[in-house]
Amino acid sequence: MGNICDLVKQVLETGYLTVEAEDRLRRLLKRHYSQEEFDAFIQLQRAAMLGQVKQQSREVSLC
Repeated sequence: MGNICDLVKQVLETGYLTVEAEDRLRRLLKRHYSQEEFDAFIQLQRAAMLGQVKQQSREVSLC
């Protein structure tokens, strides 16, 4: 399943958080995680708030 740090690194590199990655992140956050993983999650939240990461789930569907 990987860890939160790997997921955050991937999202920050691409600048895009897919629905699948969000689901995976939710599953990872339900288990015990390290301080380093928590810090990475906070970094991802900040990037999203600053517009550095786009969230697929927040995009408007025109279909």
